[in-house]
Amino acid sequence: MPPRKGKGRQAVRNNSGGFPAWAGVVIGILIGALVVVVLMRHSLVPMTPKGPQPNPEATAQPGSDEGLAPANGATAPKKPQYDFYSVLSEKEVRIPDSEISAQAKAEQRQQATQQQAQAQNATPSAPPLPPNAPRAETQNITAAPSLAPTAPPAASPAQTGYLLQVGAFPSAADAETLKAKLALQGFVANVQSVSVGGQTYHRVRLGPFHSATDLESAKQRLASAGFPAIALKEGH
Repeated sequence: MPPRKGKGRQAVRNNSGGFPAWAGVVIGILIGALVVVVLMRHSLVPMTPKGPQPNPEATAQPGSDEGLAPANGATAPKKPQYDFYSVLSEKEVRIPDSEISAQAKAEQRQQATQQQAQAQNATPSAPPLPPNAPRAETQNITAAPSLAPTAPPAASPAQTGYLLQVGAFPSAADAETLKAKLALQGFVANVQSVSVGGQTYHRVRLGPFHSATDLESAKQRLASAGFPAIALKEGH
């Protein structure tokens, strides 16, 4: 007799009814999530390297690595740096403030002495004559011209003037800008060009001043206006 299909289906239903399929799916998902959590935890926690570790606070002792050359030594040589104010020519000498002050005081003392000497040498006015005194007669006498030739005046030595330098720029536009700022403050400046070490500089200057007194006064007025300057002495 052929087997009955009803009994086979009943046996399949009995075998599958003991452990449902969806429970296996849930267990698989939980196991996968647990594995992912474990892997993520290991990736977030830094691994401690084995072996000796360098001390970030340690400093090298001087002379410890004599065979190693400093890193900066391999760089290209630096170009010469020129001071912003002291781009001077060979004939110019910078004057310190102490020398300017001393020279100005000496000029003031000399001027006061000359004024006193002039006051003492002034001829006093003649006293008034009594009313009965005879009147003095005056005669016009013309002196004979001198026959000896007059010698030409001796040539005066080269004058020494004073200058004030406010700045020196490689760019002519920057020098003209500073000149304009000085003009707004009432200072008359000029721009001079000079070549130093193969580089052209444009210097902003005031002067010349013929006395240390005038030089000191102009330098103080520049400083009050916010323009530091250096004093120079140059032979003309």
